[in-house]
Amino acid sequence: ILPRVKQLGYNAIQLMAVMEHPYYASFGYQVSNFFAPSSRFGTPKELKKLIDKAHELDIAVILDIVHSHAVSNEKEGLALFDGTNSLYFHPDPKGHHPVWDSRCFDYGKLEVLSFLLSNVKYWMEEFHFDGLRFDGVTSMTYWNHGIGVDFVNYSQYFDDNVDEDALVYLALANKVMHQVNPNSISIAEDVSGMPCLSYPVEEGGIGFDYRMSMGIADFWKKTIVSKRDEEWNVNEIYFRLTDKRPEERTISYAESHDQAMVGDKPILFSLVDKDIYFSMAVNTNNMVIDRGIALHKLIRFLTLTLANGGYLNFMGNEFGHPEWIDFPRDGNQWSYQYALRRWDLADDEALKYHYLQNFDEALVHCATENNILEHSPIKLYEHLKDQLLCFGRGSEIFIVNLHPTKSFTDYAFPVSDEGKYTIILNSDALNFGGFGNIDDSIKHSTSFFKGVHHLKLYCPSRTAMILKKI
Repeated sequence: ILPRVKQLGYNAIQLMAVMEHPYYASFGYQVSNFFAPSSRFGTPKELKKLIDKAHELDIAVILDIVHSHAVSNEKEGLALFDGTNSLYFHPDPKGHHPVWDSRCFDYGKLEVLSFLLSNVKYWMEEFHFDGLRFDGVTSMTYWNHGIGVDFVNYSQYFDDNVDEDALVYLALANKVMHQVNPNSISIAEDVSGMPCLSYPVEEGGIGFDYRMSMGIADFWKKTIVSKRDEEWNVNEIYFRLTDKRPEERTISYAESHDQAMVGDKPILFSLVDKDIYFSMAVNTNNMVIDRGIALHKLIRFLTLTLANGGYLNFMGNEFGHPEWIDFPRDGNQWSYQYALRRWDLADDEALKYHYLQNFDEALVHCATENNILEHSPIKLYEHLKDQLLCFGRGSEIFIVNLHPTKSFTDYAFPVSDEGKYTIILNSDALNFGGFGNIDDSIKHSTSFFKGVHHLKLYCPSRTAMILKKI
């Protein structure tokens, strides 16, 4: 898989379910041995070989580390390790997670700090992981684990519900990480928006380099399921994808592992449903598939180009994987059939999946080569009825037409700099599964009226473009 990752332009991978866990279908989040790579995937030596190979390809490897809780099994793991409930965990009932049925660490105990901090050092020194993504940070930092809570005002971050010991541990973990490897990457999986979580410890923060923008994937899913295409609001989309503190870097993603597991549907599957099984051949015309492919591209386009720090893709979403992930369990007779990704679908040029992968590769390379994420987005224009959005980042202009039926000729968009612009990415290109209605060879010159420089462009329905000043 690593050569695929390299070709697509990604510079890091995040490995999940690495720490040993007894139940396959827990997705690795019920850890029994914090110092053992899961034996079901191979040996520790083979894990090291995988990481070394990634490094040869200049791909960083990030471990999804689970320090938010531990498996409650008593014949393996830490539960009742010394015959008591409170060696590493809070006494009952505080020591039991009410939703996950797992044990909750007492981060105020010196033994717990020693155990978990040595675990951080172990994975980085022994296996040469380049970073750690801390799972369940919201569950760690609040006594109620954030269950059923909407974080709507700042007082919630400073009340009696906050586990300050957990925050101290996370700050220490970040210090240890960056002492072991100053270039390491730390990421917090937090849904609460705790201020200064991804801010330097020296300046009063907890020290994470990034926070996961967990609400974005939920927003897209809710939009797909509950809104008609005519109701997609470009102002709301821009706000939801950029409503992060500019001082704190975040990782944006359109689809999470939760959506790709049994019980939910990946994005393309949600958009086209059963048609994905019958109409993905390139010689088959299907309006449902055309709509799904167009919107799938626009969702990823907006998520990446409006990100504040980094972009994450869940494996298979780059080509619209048609199925969920289902681990061997009682419910499927312990089958491995759906525990795999169908990479062959993306490589078959007789199927439309390869169009989506082509677009993903072009989008990621375009973002990297033009340093798009190094500049903050600036909204230049929006029109709710026309469902048009225009924003700038650095010397690039991004234009999106979300309207399901209307294409616009000579539509004027205000831009900050006069001059000539050329299209460097166009979602309607034929090799992306589009209709080829945009001529990328045309050089577009700005015009000046009403005191503002404008670009006049042809904007087909459900398309996105990136223009760069020449």
